[in-house]
Amino acid sequence: MTLVLSTSGLATADAATDEKDATYYISLGDSLATGYQPDVDKDTDVAYTDQLYAQLKQRDPGLEHIRLGCTGETTESLINGGKCHYPNATSQLDAALKAMAQHPGKVAYVTLSVGADDILLNCVSPAGTLDGACLNSKSRSMAKNLAQIAGALHKAGTDNTQFVGSTYYNPFLGAWLQGEAGQQAAKESAPLVKAANTGITQVYKATGFKVADVAGAFSSDDFTTQVNVPGAGEVPANVAEICRLTWACTRKDPHPNTEGHQVIAGAFAAELKDDDAPGASASPTPGASTSPAPSESPTPGASASAAPSESPTPGAGTDTGGNTPAPNGDLAETGASSSTPVLAGAGLAVAAAGAAAVYYARRRRTGEES
Repeated sequence: MTLVLSTSGLATADAATDEKDATYYISLGDSLATGYQPDVDKDTDVAYTDQLYAQLKQRDPGLEHIRLGCTGETTESLINGGKCHYPNATSQLDAALKAMAQHPGKVAYVTLSVGADDILLNCVSPAGTLDGACLNSKSRSMAKNLAQIAGALHKAGTDNTQFVGSTYYNPFLGAWLQGEAGQQAAKESAPLVKAANTGITQVYKATGFKVADVAGAFSSDDFTTQVNVPGAGEVPANVAEICRLTWACTRKDPHPNTEGHQVIAGAFAAELKDDDAPGASASPTPGASTSPAPSESPTPGASASAAPSESPTPGAGTDTGGNTPAPNGDLAETGASSSTPVLAGAGLAVAAAGAAAVYYARRRRTGEES
């Protein structure tokens, strides 16, 4: 009897110690955060959030992943709910804020990637036509919502919490393979996406977030360097990269493949410093092993990279089934996301969103200064 009680007491003490030493990584966002893959039409554990968690856990073994991403999430639904169910929370943002309140001083990292679906799911038809009134409304609301989300998250954190949001790569570059008209559309999309990323960056920085340069990691603006792509010949480096890292050139689907998520994870890791994380220990340079060097002959749409080592969820890249979003890092039951075709017209929506984001960030800073 005494032995049994003693053992139970030790187990309770160990659990208390584990909780005391635990730190947390909270990931929020849309289908980028959930690892949606169009070939299996499901969320998977190849998500950059899972790959980033595996890296961060190497430097902080006590780190736990609160995986809140929801496929198809918009900035509005992230605030108000409606896309995914979160136990004891009204929305993804509410779930994140409650998790941060539950673990005060223990949330080491918060990452966010959201906004693209605001435009693509609302204002662009399958034929590529754009609703001007919808565009005007959604672009402005997206910027305002993103600032509200980032601001609320940052306010809920502590000096030890690192916040990182992402820019977007340019999936419209995949149109390059569709002939002369597609090449022109790809060229025209570049400054529009760049303008959007400038606006997104403004909003994040105005709310205390660091910015993962996903656009740069995908070489989104490099039309100069030429790369040989089997079956396509010589193409600009940014086109080769979008074909290598996403499904844009094979399925006309903008989602990143396994290798693309690996590169995105590297962009986030580059913004996360070892010495700022609670309980962090020395580790290799962030992102050093996450972003493979561009292949000289990438195959369009290929996803041949290995699953991340020591992945927190087994079966990387497979259809593992759905689960309700939960603090244990499981996959979310979010259903399939929209496979929006690669359409040049959608670039106009991106540009308007960027312009609104710049306007809102400037307005916010002016208000703080006055």
